[in-house]
Amino acid sequence: MKVLIVDDEPIARQILRELLDDCPGITLAGEAATGLEAVEQIARLKPDAVLLDLQMPGLDGFSVARTLRGESLPIIIFVTAFESHALQAFDTGAVDYLLKPVRKERLTAALDKARTQLAGLKPEPPPAVEPLRRILGRLGTDLHMLNPCDVIAFQAEGDTVQIITAQGRYYADHSLRTLEAKLPPPQFRRIHRGTIINTDHIRKISPLTSKRWLLKMSNGLEAIVSKRMAGVIRDATRW
Repeated sequence: MKVLIVDDEPIARQILRELLDDCPGITLAGEAATGLEAVEQIARLKPDAVLLDLQMPGLDGFSVARTLRGESLPIIIFVTAFESHALQAFDTGAVDYLLKPVRKERLTAALDKARTQLAGLKPEPPPAVEPLRRILGRLGTDLHMLNPCDVIAFQAEGDTVQIITAQGRYYADHSLRTLEAKLPPPQFRRIHRGTIINTDHIRKISPLTSKRWLLKMSNGLEAIVSKRMAGVIRDATRW
């Protein structure tokens, strides 16, 4: 967690810096001696949290907090020699309010609160999925490396899965469930238990009944889907 120290007193900044050195998982993002400098440093350094002094000449800590705008705002921990502003500090959304001289255990507790709040605001991104480059299709004893964009659909018949392209049909080595996990949505959609289609190859969507729709693919293949799934496909194709 990157932390910015803001205080107009050099001794106060040094004390906080030494305390942060003993806190595992903390990186000092930088320091600022004035409110205006704090605003500039926050915009430039993008710290996760700010130890922000309240009493500073010119732009005080409350004014700094009120000027912050944007999506990735830092967590504010106010640091002051006066306890009379605690209620106002929490009204600004500060995660904690530390009194000088700052004790290590109180600073550690405040940083733990900041970590917890950051975990809620910045969830871990999902792992990147490597795009599927080729699909292996079997025809007799030959193996064909198929481009995913050429595949119109996958159809399962019992334990056999066929890969349908404009050039012909091939056999897959994997089950439909395994293929579904590998194929990138929204391009590929499973429309029922036995069929996955490539939405790029849809040429027409026609209503059959109030609950069923007919898809016509680029090679003339026809597939029936529920009204719910037809809506999903319509959204995927921006139709």
